[in-house]
Amino acid sequence: MKYLLIGCLVFFGGCSVPAKQPVLHDFGVPVSAAAQQVKASVTVNAPTWLWDNRIRYRLLFASPSQVRFYGLDRWIASPPELLEQLLGSGKAQDYALIIQLQDFEQQFDAPDRARVVLRFSVEVYSANNKQKIGTQAFYLQQATKTPDAAGAINGFIDLAQQAAEKIQGWLMGL
Repeated sequence: MKYLLIGCLVFFGGCSVPAKQPVLHDFGVPVSAAAQQVKASVTVNAPTWLWDNRIRYRLLFASPSQVRFYGLDRWIASPPELLEQLLGSGKAQDYALIIQLQDFEQQFDAPDRARVVLRFSVEVYSANNKQKIGTQAFYLQQATKTPDAAGAINGFIDLAQQAAEKIQGWLMGL
């Protein structure tokens, strides 16, 4: 009986189905050259809960206070890190930006209807003397093409590009 039990454990243990590994995503290709006319050093700050790589969503129609996460799709880094990488340019810098990220989630208004939301504020300082030049708040949202993780990912890629363009446009006007 003892050998039968060991044989079953070895047999069934070796035949287990491997667990699916999460797929990692980033924001895709860099911002267009037109949006990088103004060079800036960028620091992104965010609340503690935004410093992990899970993709968040909220079912506003069922449980608006509960934050949920997709199990098989994740960011390759936290949203603040991805935004900092996307918005920062390395060399000659005209400005120093401090971005306060406040919202970065997918919100479902109904089971078949979702949108992505990106809310942040930007403080801009001159690069040479660190004098504050201005502050601007931004709220971006966009309906997702599909109400799922793929829709959230594609929507956030679009919103991140829009954020870069809006920040650059605002800086050009200073």
